Amino acid sequence: MSTPETAPAPLRLGTRGSALATTQSGLVARRLEELLGRPVELVRIRTEGDVKTGSLASLGGTGVFVTALREALLDGRCDVAVHSLKDLPTAQPADLTIVTPEREDPRDALCGRDGLTLDTLPRGARVGTGSPRRAAQVQAARPDVELVDIRGNVETRLARALGPDADLDAVVLALAGLSRLGRTEVVTQALDPAVVAPAPGQGALAVEARTADLAPGSPLAEAFAALDHRPTRLAVLAERAVLARLEAGCAAPVGAHSRVEAGELQLTAVVARVDGTEQLTHSASAVLAPHDAVAQDDAATALGVRVAEALLADGAARLAPLVGGTGEPRTGEDDDVAPRSDVEPLHTPTGTDDPEGA
Repeated sequence: MSTPETAPAPLRLGTRGSALATTQSGLVARRLEELLGRPVELVRIRTEGDVKTGSLASLGGTGVFVTALREALLDGRCDVAVHSLKDLPTAQPADLTIVTPEREDPRDALCGRDGLTLDTLPRGARVGTGSPRRAAQVQAARPDVELVDIRGNVETRLARALGPDADLDAVVLALAGLSRLGRTEVVTQALDPAVVAPAPGQGALAVEARTADLAPGSPLAEAFAALDHRPTRLAVLAERAVLARLEAGCAAPVGAHSRVEAGELQLTAVVARVDGTEQLTHSASAVLAPHDAVAQDDAATALGVRVAEALLADGAARLAPLVGGTGEPRTGEDDDVAPRSDVEPLHTPTGTDDPEGA
C-alpha cells in the first residue's frame, strides 16, 4: 500500500505587522506559492520603528524598520523577508540578497478634504506629513500653507484630514501604499514627480533571503529570478545610487525618480532646503546595453552617482544635511561630471522618509 507524500513545509515569510506591510507581504507570498508550489506563511516581526514613537530622525532613521527583520532572517526565524525598498539602507550585506518585484506607481498622493488639490488648498491650509522630503517640496510649491508633522499608519493619517474629527486640510501619502490597500478613492491628486519627487525606491518592494539559500538552480533562486523585474531593478538602482553618493539619511529632503524608456534609463533627482525655500534639480540619462544585465546594472549605478555628483557640485550640501560633498559650485555642461569611484560612503543612508506602516 502506498503512503501519501509528506506535504512540503511552509516557507516562512517575515513581515512587519502593520496592515500595509502584511498586505504587501501577502502579495509576495501568493506569488511565491505559485512559483514554488508550496505554502507560504507570514511571520510577524516587531521592529524598533513599530515600538518607539517620535520622528524617524530621533529614532536613528537608518534601519529602524529593517534590522529586526534581517535578524530574524539570519537567525532562522524566517526564510524570506519583505521590505518597502525605501526603508532599506543603501549598503546591502553580502550574506543577504534582495530582488525587486514590479513597482507600483512611485508618486506621492495628496488626500484632501472636499476634493482639494495642491493648487486649490486655501491659504493657510494645514497639510500633514512626517516626511521632510514631502514637506520641503510641498512648501516649495505652496509657501502659504502650513506643514504639520504626523506619524501613524495609513488610516490614522487619513483620519487627520478626512475623519469626523479631522484637524488637517490634507495629508500626503505614498500612492503605492494606498493602491495596495485598495484605498485610492481617497486620493484627490497624484502629485507630479516634477513638483514632488518621490523617495528613492518609493513604490517598490524588496524581497530578501539568505544568500546561502540562493544557490544557482535551487527552487528559491529560480523563484527569486522570476520575481525580479528588470525595469524596476534598474530604476531603483539609479535612485538609490543618488542616495548613497549624497550620503543622505531620513532627515534630508532628497527625491529621485527614474524610469526605463526606449532603451534608456532616465533619472531626475532633487535636493531641497528643509523649509522649502530653495531646491536643486538635476536630470540625466544612460543608454542601456541590450541583453547584458551586468552592464545595465553598472550603467544604472553610474547614472545615479553622476546625478548625485552634479547636485553636490551645484551646492546640494549647503541646502540639506548631507555628508557626501562640499557644495562647491559646478561649472561646465550638465553631464560633464564623472562618477567618483574613489569616494566611499561614510554611512549607510536609507531612503526611509516616514513609512506609512509606522
